[in-house]
Amino acid sequence: MITARRATIEDAPALVRLRGVLFTGLNGHAPEPGRWQDHALRTLRRRLADPEDSMAAYVIDKPDVPGELAACVIGVIEYRLGGPLNPSGVIGYVFNAVTDPGYRRRGYARACMEGLLGWYHQRGVTLVELKASEAGEPLYRALGFVPMPSQTMRLTIDSRATTSRG
Repeated sequence: MITARRATIEDAPALVRLRGVLFTGLNGHAPEPGRWQDHALRTLRRRLADPEDSMAAYVIDKPDVPGELAACVIGVIEYRLGGPLNPSGVIGYVFNAVTDPGYRRRGYARACMEGLLGWYHQRGVTLVELKASEAGEPLYRALGFVPMPSQTMRLTIDSRATTSRG
């Protein structure tokens, strides 16, 4: 049986590298190096340093390359207002689920997800969401996730623009 371990601050650079692998798979080409990596690294180092933080990552080490990661998943706990489907308002959100191409189909993603779901369970989280890729959907369904209708919308605010409302 494969068991994922909880990531530590030392894993932060490898988690950023795997995030690039994720973007490569989603976009069909590697992302340009840039500020996104610096920001991600700083965030991971800060949040992984505190075991009580509302973010956790679970990882599998490459069995043939000591010190490198083969797979990971990251999740956060968010605190929203309660509602009929989630009275507490506490929700888990899963992201950055990725396995290096040469290490796929070995159960690593499942082990990482099971580790993260166990972490959620220990913290009393009863509702967990994620956005599934086509490749990941069978695993998530096998773990009990169900598709939801989504009306997701996004706004990107240009931080350089200044506006005044009067």
